[in-house]
Amino acid sequence: MNNLTPMFASATSLVGLDWLAIALYFAVLLGVAWWVIKSGKDTASDYFLAGRNLGWWVIGASIFASNIGSEHIVGLAGSGAKDGVALAHYELHAWCLLVLAWVFVPFYARSMVFTMPEFLEKRFCTKSRYVLSIVSLVTFIVSKIAVGIFAGGVVFGTLLPELQLNIGGHVIDSFWIGSISVIILTGLYTMLGGMRAVAYNDAVQVVVLIGGSLMLTIYGLVKLGGWHELRVLCGSDMFNLWKPLVPAGQIATWSPVIEKDMAGNIVKQAWYFNGNFPWLGMAICAPVIGLWYWCTDQYIVQRALGAPNERVARQGSIFAAFLKLFPVYLFIIPGLICYALAKSGKIPALTEAFNQPNGSQGAFPLLVQHMLPPGLRGIVVAGLLSALMGSLAGVFNACSTLFTVDIYEKLRPKASQHEIVRMGRIATGVMVVIAMAWIPVVKGAHGLYGYLQSIQGYLAPPVFVVFFFGVFWKRLNAKGCLWAMIIGFIVGLFRMLVDTPCTLDSNFHYREGTFFWIINNINFQYFSILITLISAGVMIGVSYLTAAPDAKQISGLTFATATAEDKAKTRASWGTLEVVGSVIVMICITFAYLYFRG
Repeated sequence: MNNLTPMFASATSLVGLDWLAIALYFAVLLGVAWWVIKSGKDTASDYFLAGRNLGWWVIGASIFASNIGSEHIVGLAGSGAKDGVALAHYELHAWCLLVLAWVFVPFYARSMVFTMPEFLEKRFCTKSRYVLSIVSLVTFIVSKIAVGIFAGGVVFGTLLPELQLNIGGHVIDSFWIGSISVIILTGLYTMLGGMRAVAYNDAVQVVVLIGGSLMLTIYGLVKLGGWHELRVLCGSDMFNLWKPLVPAGQIATWSPVIEKDMAGNIVKQAWYFNGNFPWLGMAICAPVIGLWYWCTDQYIVQRALGAPNERVARQGSIFAAFLKLFPVYLFIIPGLICYALAKSGKIPALTEAFNQPNGSQGAFPLLVQHMLPPGLRGIVVAGLLSALMGSLAGVFNACSTLFTVDIYEKLRPKASQHEIVRMGRIATGVMVVIAMAWIPVVKGAHGLYGYLQSIQGYLAPPVFVVFFFGVFWKRLNAKGCLWAMIIGFIVGLFRMLVDTPCTLDSNFHYREGTFFWIINNINFQYFSILITLISAGVMIGVSYLTAAPDAKQISGLTFATATAEDKAKTRASWGTLEVVGSVIVMICITFAYLYFRG
């Protein structure tokens, strides 16, 4: 982050009115947190699932706020400034939440589980529960927690570049001050209030996030000269969802990547690069990651598990799908606006920033600094910081739930409710410390959001396979599930380890043509597809080579084994409102794909 600080040094400083707005906003959040903490109970159900008593609007808002943390705001805006609307593919996967609502909510509601690994244990075996718990914790640490902390550092480094501490001759810059401060504040209210504090604070944050980002978009468009001017300055490629964006001079189709010298001679051809966002990868890998994340990830599904019944869980998931449509217009478009303003030269500070390495990463906070008036700027800054805190709080709570319920409680089945809650709080602190050590890897990544998607692309496929194949295919058994996860995760971790030296040191390169060089240069989406195919093949092959699962054990846990009573309860839990809401979401997604055609 040190290379980012100088380019933001001339940024507009926050004034007294901004600090007042920030103070008032956090006073409201602290008041909500205090009220929630005082009304809570010292039980596992209350701490981890808010007593299974969350309303549909709280569930939907919490799912959205947990997903859209500062890493999304900073990362999506940065991606918009660098690559245009390409990553909107991931945001338009709001339909995945409809899959959660209509396909998985009935199974989760019937099983009354606390965690996703616990559901896997009911469907398959205890060993699969342990494997998923451990891998989920690793995934949270290297992606969600570390990236969230890094995003907070980016925000502080942009908005308060002059903030420094001198300890024993060592200067600590605003990046680290911001990261550590947010960690401490978030950890405190998460450890004290649990899931209930996280969910209700999320509900408050959604209003500020959407409202503040909308104002930023409006101010930016006015300064730029309108939507037409934005499209002209950005060009058709940056507004094209259908044509994958690739580095200049490369071809993003099934054809090889072709690099030419100044004389026009071909100097390299290689199929494995194939663009930043190849269409085949976006068509297959992106839905796999999306379905894993929205339907099987503890971090998200834990909110639906906090519903009192199937109807409320479904309504909350559909509401979250509707909210999920906003990021394309409220975070990616501001990134495009920032790029256009920098290109036009209307704001010299933006032009200067974009001439620096990784300058696009600060697109959103840069716009906040230079576009918004005092007071409103403070509210948006508070929204940015609270978004980071909400996202981190959600993942902290998910981590502590996984460790405590799936590991600690298994090892100590006679532990009291108080001991379980205490261990959940301790687990939160440990996860934070471990994640801090991973920040240098995230700092070296070429793009915040791209790093997040690549890590998920390596670790998500085995989980996607065992959950989706598991509920749709009753013949698949525990051994098939276990080996699919083990082998799939080994392949994914192998790719992560191969990539890590290049991420930590931009000057490090594998010798061209070697095995590690080929692995490192295969597009992460293609490699994710490979892991998916390997996991699916292992699960099906091992399952059919071994005995079929016990019919009694899987009763109600697959579509084929759902009883008539189960089906009747599910049908009674939805009506016209849920169907209409789902149709509206799909219409909005279709409109976006039709509009963003370059």
